[in-house]
Amino acid sequence: MGRLEGRASMIRTGFIGLGTQGKPIAAHLAPAGFETTVYDILDAPVKELVRGGAEAAGSPRELGTRADIIGICVPEDQHLQAVMRGENGLLAGAAEGTLVLVHSTVQPETVVTLADEASAKGIRVVDACVSGGVRGASSKQLTYMVGARAEELEDAQPYFAATTEKEVLYAEGIGNGCRLKLALNIITFIEWAAAFESVQLAFASGLPVELLEKAGLSNGQLTPMMLEFVQILKWSAEQVRSEESQTFLRENMFLAEKDLTLALALGRKSQISMPVAGLVAQQMARIYQVEDEGRR
Repeated sequence: MGRLEGRASMIRTGFIGLGTQGKPIAAHLAPAGFETTVYDILDAPVKELVRGGAEAAGSPRELGTRADIIGICVPEDQHLQAVMRGENGLLAGAAEGTLVLVHSTVQPETVVTLADEASAKGIRVVDACVSGGVRGASSKQLTYMVGARAEELEDAQPYFAATTEKEVLYAEGIGNGCRLKLALNIITFIEWAAAFESVQLAFASGLPVELLEKAGLSNGQLTPMMLEFVQILKWSAEQVRSEESQTFLRENMFLAEKDLTLALALGRKSQISMPVAGLVAQQMARIYQVEDEGRR
């Protein structure tokens, strides 16, 4: 058992990375009664969380001195390594026994390496990948996929209870949370591609998309996340081409391409072929309706 046993009411939480996905997760911590400290490279989301009861840290290192369980949600491997390492990194400030939950979708090996480095200082790093998007994070409907030892999973329960109402999926060994998330992402993005082509066919055939939605919901093929994506596909051409929309769509496209690249790399390492995922990975600009003719 870790150093958090019997101290649920005294646990201090921290969160690094208050972006689109991270901010709504972190927003649940202070209202749940935890003393919460947050950090981001941008001031605006930090100020928003401070208004919600959190405190601000000036660096990952400072945050590490003020938290027992820390969530991290940054975009890529390089960002995770940057907030963890160096004189201002989390590992420089965190105390022995601190539990770090990596929510980012990254290479499994990155988490394994950081966990090994952290263990030399008595700091525990595990992967706790998330699925459910912004809506799931805001409504406490996130799915956590955790690669950890049993005692680390148990110590993280107060944090999970504050941020989701769903069952936490235990994938056991470090890195397996990332592997499970990458496998799940294959389903997600192939669904996106199917939704895109289905809506395109409905439009071209003169059918209302709402009728397609009803049919897909009736037979169970249209999942809640697919339905959410279909709403984007219903935007007008003018709305899609707006600068604000293109920024949003491009950011999501980059994340999708990154996630699929990681999944395909894991497939190659595992010596399996994923031709459908490979094709979908090359079509993300088209699927997300990004105005980049060289990639469509």
